[in-house]
Amino acid sequence: MPSPSQIRPEPLISSPITRRTVLKAGGTLLLSVFAPMSAMAAQILAVRVWPAEDYTRVTLENDSILKATHFIVKDPERLVVDIEGLELNPTLKGLVAKIQSNDPYIKQVRVGQNRPNVVRLVFDLKEEVTPQLFTLPPAGSYNHRLIFDLYPVREPDLIAQMIEKGDWSSDPAKPPMAGTHTPPPALPLPDSGKPPVAAVTPVTPVAPIVPPVPDIRPEQRPEARPLPGQKVVRMITIALDPGHGGEDPGAMGSRGSREKDVVLAIAKRLKTKLELQPNMRVMLTRDADFFVPLGMRVEKARKVQADLFVSIHADAFIQPTARGSSVFVLSEKGATSTAARWLANKENQADLIGGVNVKNHDKQLASVLLDLSTTAQINDSMKLGKAVLREIGGINRLHKGSVEQAGFAVLKAPDIPSILIETAFISNPEEEAKLTDNGYQDQMADAIVTGIKNYFAKNPPLAKSRLT
Repeated sequence: MPSPSQIRPEPLISSPITRRTVLKAGGTLLLSVFAPMSAMAAQILAVRVWPAEDYTRVTLENDSILKATHFIVKDPERLVVDIEGLELNPTLKGLVAKIQSNDPYIKQVRVGQNRPNVVRLVFDLKEEVTPQLFTLPPAGSYNHRLIFDLYPVREPDLIAQMIEKGDWSSDPAKPPMAGTHTPPPALPLPDSGKPPVAAVTPVTPVAPIVPPVPDIRPEQRPEARPLPGQKVVRMITIALDPGHGGEDPGAMGSRGSREKDVVLAIAKRLKTKLELQPNMRVMLTRDADFFVPLGMRVEKARKVQADLFVSIHADAFIQPTARGSSVFVLSEKGATSTAARWLANKENQADLIGGVNVKNHDKQLASVLLDLSTTAQINDSMKLGKAVLREIGGINRLHKGSVEQAGFAVLKAPDIPSILIETAFISNPEEEAKLTDNGYQDQMADAIVTGIKNYFAKNPPLAKSRLT
């Protein structure tokens, strides 16, 4: 029997799947088998898809940094993504079922093990897209994330989209076509102090020789047209900004309520009520559950030349006893209180949670958000904030009896009066119950509408030459 010194290991045998060391001793084959390399591969923890008209986002959450490459295939349009250091698992296979039929950009996705340690995703597309792939470090409750953002090649025209939806009319004499939207449940019409106008409906003929009376469209009604010599009031455009969305849930209540859901519901109610006014139209920075970067929210408002920017939130505090509604405007000199500074810093972290492609984000900040605010904008914002805060104080306790100021990035449009409304503290169990109540949401929307109307009564909007 050979001595230990005479035992020589055979050369290391490696493969992508296993790694083995083979020893020969007295004609006996000994195998030392190590764990498969696939056990060392990254693990997909969750997959999420956020379809929206702006863009569709696909998120792969994983336990380590992933490296991915991609390319486009034409005729038909496909996006191919190869992810290295990954083995196919049931969670990743579940991405197939996450694609919705109404997704604007993705028709379907195919997932497969392209080769050892490389998973391939093939997105069959509905139209040509410009993909952006980037990774995000752990933030908030999330682990590492690999992000695919699919943007349309042709940047959407916000005004054209609103015209198509019936949200936009360039004729001030025409009432807004709010009837194309389904109002929230149990939404009472605000009392305008005027008797209601009976709706015009088709008249059923009593005999074949009598033709039916055609339905009269709103813009054809005599009362919708200005009388001779009557002053034409131009349309007022209001940008409503429901905070957070998509990857960024915002603050969470003890009952599981999410800020992003609550503020979107309030914003939709508010939109419906504002569009009932004869000279107001509304643009939502998001109308569904998807993430919009802070800079893009401001940019959207500027693209439609908004007269006001109203950001809606329902934040949390470290103590559940914190309560009350608040209104904030921008400050160039620092926050008016420690709480205001803390809140602004927290809200300004939304891009870290929601996920922003840093390469594009820097350009947005440079062009829109940096040091562009003016004293006039802040003064007008204070007037608007006071008018809204006064009305909100009638339905809920105020956290502070005056408008506060802090460096909120989302309020930095240089030419638009901008306010941020904290509708209540979702971290307070009592106020969380209010925020999820239809009645309170309706009251909050009514109060904001009244505040906006009171602001414009004292501060009529100036004429704008770029819009007809």
